[in-house]
Amino acid sequence: MLIGVLLAATIVASFEYYKHVREAQKEYEKARETVEDIVLSFNRELKREAERLELVVYKVEGSTSKANASLKKADSIEQKIVPIENKFKAITENDESILSKIRDVNNKTHSIETVQQALKTKITELENQMQKFSEGPEIETQPVIPIRRDKAMAALTTTEVIVLELLSMEGPKTAPEIKERVRLSREHTARLMKKLYEKGYLERETGKIPFRYSIKEKMKEFLNKAENEQI
Repeated sequence: MLIGVLLAATIVASFEYYKHVREAQKEYEKARETVEDIVLSFNRELKREAERLELVVYKVEGSTSKANASLKKADSIEQKIVPIENKFKAITENDESILSKIRDVNNKTHSIETVQQALKTKITELENQMQKFSEGPEIETQPVIPIRRDKAMAALTTTEVIVLELLSMEGPKTAPEIKERVRLSREHTARLMKKLYEKGYLERETGKIPFRYSIKEKMKEFLNKAENEQI
């Protein structure tokens, strides 16, 4: 449950971070489009005003009487440029505001990464604790089938004898199938089957996962012989 809560907190934090990034990106795109439009408009206006200035110069050179009119047109051009410059200045200030917001987003991102790292550390500690718990002492269970013991099987635990007799009677099985019969945890059952295999009591089919275990013929004959002797 704690892991679920931690994962939910991580997902919520990641979603908030993503939302802030998207908002900042939208604001940045909007500001960039506005700057591009104003720059294009400014260039077009400059081009038109340059053409007008050329006409004014031509008229000034051709006629002194038209100089006043040309000067008035120049004043008009200057009046038009001033608002454009003010707009450009406002855009520059807006860019600074966007950059400040981006810096805030970066700081929040760093904070989220720190929280995520702390969560990962806590999750790792919980996993280690769970692993230690799962590796606790073997809990003896009630036999699910009759147990036959003699001196040759004295080194085996009760659970190991149960598994060997189960495989001898019912044939090959996987670790999950054996787990349901002996009522042990998945990790405990896997370790038990590996131990019996490494000691030479079992054979293992590795063609697919989970592995399928079967008792060796010699061990099966030994168990049958012990049963007959007891009868």
